[in-house]
Formats: sequence, C-alpha cells, structure tokens
Amino acid sequence: MEFALVIAIVAIVFIARTFKIVPQQNAWVVEKLGKYDRTLTPGLAFVVPFVERVAYKHSLKEVPLDVPSQVCITKDNTQLQVDGILYFQVTDPMRASYGSSNYIIAITQLAQTTLRSVVGKMELDKTFEERDHINASVVNALDEAALNWGVKVLRYEIKDLTPPAAILHSMQAQITAEREKRALIAASEGRRQEQINIATGEREALIARSEGAKQAEINKAQGEAAAIIAVASATADAIGKVAAAIQLPGGEQAVQLKVAERAVDAYANLARTNNTMIVPGNMGEVAALIGTAMALIKRGGVPAAKG
Repeated sequence: MEFALVIAIVAIVFIARTFKIVPQQNAWVVEKLGKYDRTLTPGLAFVVPFVERVAYKHSLKEVPLDVPSQVCITKDNTQLQVDGILYFQVTDPMRASYGSSNYIIAITQLAQTTLRSVVGKMELDKTFEERDHINASVVNALDEAALNWGVKVLRYEIKDLTPPAAILHSMQAQITAEREKRALIAASEGRRQEQINIATGEREALIARSEGAKQAEINKAQGEAAAIIAVASATADAIGKVAAAIQLPGGEQAVQLKVAERAVDAYANLARTNNTMIVPGNMGEVAALIGTAMALIKRGGVPAAKG
C-alpha cells in the first residue's frame, strides 16, 4: 500500500515536471543539462524531467519602467531634477536570459546616464523646449545597447523637469515681465492704430468735403454757363427778330419811336429819384426825339426812311 502511494506521488511529480502550459504573450527558456536548448511558445509543451528544466520565464508584453528621479547639470551649470518613464518589450527571450544578469537594472542605469549626457549638452531654457529631442536621444541610445539584451526600447517620456526654487522664481519673474511687455506693446499698438484710424477718417472727410465743394463749384459754373448761354440765345433771338422787323416796311421808324420812348422814360426816372435837376447836354436832341415821337403818333403812321 505504501509502495503504491510512493508510485503515485512519483507519477504526479513526473507529470507535473513533464507537461508545461505556457500562457499567451509569454516565452519560457528551457535548459538541457544546464545548457540552453529551446524557447517554449504559448500552449502545451513537454519537458523531460530531471534532464530539462524551465530556467527563465519572460513576459512579451510592453512593460512600463519608472526611471528614478536624478539631478542633471545643464550646459549653463544649472541643476535640474529630471524623472521619466521608459517603455520596453522583450523581443528575444534567449538574449534576455543570457545577455545580461538583469536587463531591467541595465536599462534603468543606461537611461539615467544617457539622460544626464543629453541634458548636459543643452541650456536650461532649451530643456523645456526640446523634450521630444531628449526623449528621442534616450530611446536611440538605449535601443542600440539593449539589442544585445534581447530587449526593444519603445519610447521614453520625461514626466517632470524641476529646476531649483531660485531658478524657478527667476523664470516666473521673467515670464511676468514678458507678459507685461506684451501687454504694453499691445496697448501701444492699439493707440497707434487708433491714431491711424482717426487720421485716416479725417483725411477721408477732408477729401469728401473738398470733392463736394469741387462738385458744387462745377455745378455752379455749369449753371452760370447755361444761364449765360440761355441769355445770349434769347438776346440773339431778340436781336434777330428786331433785325427782321427793321427790314419790314415801317420797321426802322418803329425802332426810332421805341428809342425815343426809352429816352423819355429814363429822363423821367432820373428826375424822380434825384433831388438834383438833370439837364441834358444837348437839349435839341431830346426835343428832336420827342418831336419825332409826337409826329409819328399824330400822323398815325410811320414816315418813310430818308436816304
């Protein structure tokens, strides 16, 4: 009975050491008599008990690795506290098992030394602007070295950059001064634009007023010209009609009568509007005009023109 129990226990141990179930996204390294033999992939696998053994188990998933915070010295001799996070993945289980005694520590240390080297080549202000450059430099350096460790470094991200308190205070003061400077510049630009707008408006108003005055003068001149043309045309028509009337029988005598009437009216008006008696220089001419006019009226006709 005891022998059967021993046999059962040995069988269970044999089966447990023979049949291996590898989980998904894992790789197990098998050694045969202390030497690398093969790598087991996910699924059911067989291992010869006491001759072969699973020496290393690796996860093939992407692994986030926190890189401890450290002090870096920038190119302008400023201390900078930097910490980050690294993402890597095991790509070669055999190299990951035998390439380094501890690839996680190796990656962490190399990330820190590379970060110090990269930051040491940059000035403080550039470290805040060139985060992508720092991340890419660390990844390139790690990826080249980690190739022998069976590890692929996927990316590195800086979590925080912390300068000393005095530097941080100076940077804050600089930022405040820069913002105040931009505010003053913006205000001056606003005033400048306001003055430009006012001057432009005044100039356009002056131009509009001058254009209006110019157009008014043009319209006035055109009106006066039209009036002169109309008066001249009417005068020309009247003269033409008088000239035509003179050519008719009795026309010349009618004109003489009209002239005499106008002369008499003119002397009469001068006598009414002046306190001084106005005497013509040659009274015979006035008498002759009046006599001629009266003779024409009495005769009821117009005498023939004398040659």
